[in-house]
Amino acid sequence: MSHRFSNIETAPPDAILGLTEAFNADSNPDKLNLSVGVYKDESGKTPILQSVKAAEKKILETEATKGYLPIDGSPDYAADVRNLVFGDTVPQDRVAVVQTPGGTGGLRVAADFMRTQLPQVKIWMPNPTWANHPAIFTAAGVPSDTYRYLADDRTSLDLDGMLQTLRESASPGDVVLLHGCCHNPTGIDPTPEDWKQIAAVVQEKQLLPLIDFAYQGFGDGIEADATGLRTVLAHTDEALVCTSFSKNFGLYSERVGAISLVAASAADATAARSQLKRAVRTNYSNPPRHGGSIVATILSDEALTAQWKEELEAMRVRITRLREQFVETMKTTGKGHDFEFLLRQKGMFSYSGLTPMQVDELKAKYGIYIVGSGRINVAGMSETKMQYFCESVASVL
Repeated sequence: MSHRFSNIETAPPDAILGLTEAFNADSNPDKLNLSVGVYKDESGKTPILQSVKAAEKKILETEATKGYLPIDGSPDYAADVRNLVFGDTVPQDRVAVVQTPGGTGGLRVAADFMRTQLPQVKIWMPNPTWANHPAIFTAAGVPSDTYRYLADDRTSLDLDGMLQTLRESASPGDVVLLHGCCHNPTGIDPTPEDWKQIAAVVQEKQLLPLIDFAYQGFGDGIEADATGLRTVLAHTDEALVCTSFSKNFGLYSERVGAISLVAASAADATAARSQLKRAVRTNYSNPPRHGGSIVATILSDEALTAQWKEELEAMRVRITRLREQFVETMKTTGKGHDFEFLLRQKGMFSYSGLTPMQVDELKAKYGIYIVGSGRINVAGMSETKMQYFCESVASVL
């Protein structure tokens, strides 16, 4: 009898989650995990927000069913996504919102929708981008290419290179993937003025923007972080937006996300929603209820909304403080290394400039786990271990 599975090769481990496994097995008491993209408090734990706990208590007391949600999810949740992401930029009837299992689920539904409904298009992604972006679109059979994003100094945005690539190489109708704020993995964002130039090229080349909006509230604040997205939408009447509430509500394991399709008319939005639902039905059928209920419960209650905004702001401020502390401590480690450029970066992630060899040395000698590209999760730093971390980094530079 032939065994069908005996010739299957072992897939390479996930670059980031594999580091977490190694970190968990490390016995170094000073170890630090700066690889996986989750917020951590000073004790190294990923906390549950108090507003989330309060919402869950309310849900526990009032929830009357565990029946299926509709294919496109909860209408209350969809309304909250519209308000939070778009404000009053786009009329509500032109936005079709579909609740998804996390932002990744939203991206996969977008990819499947593009494959079936826009079969001629190519998607353009920034180089670098989140490692899972190309994998998702490749798995769905959507052809992709890259545009320049990072300048040669690896600490700033190559806006001219980005715009030039899109102008010269992208075809009208192609999709351009944009990070709404807190670019992952670099932390380097366009300025409001840069966004106007990007939006102008989107309009000029008739590109369809797909905006990955996973970190709203972690850059400059909830409203300020939507500036780029809303600037682009002022220059085009069609877009796809993938949202995640993993980070800003701390709901990582609940898988709370959405894909929003902005259409030129209400009729177009209705037709497109039916095709998004078709993609969902043949994938996971309908979304999980609990996480979306938490978000909807918080955003429908003024007191809980205010509490959530305070907690989100505290996380944002702490990440900014850790950045500043790292830059200052690096100046005083005896070697005077200048990491001032990190202060211009936003959100959880930063490109540190560390080489793969230096990253390996930090892991082997000091129990400090960083992705090979040198991307660090700033939220994984610790005030109390900052001196140890900085001395370790200085020793490998």
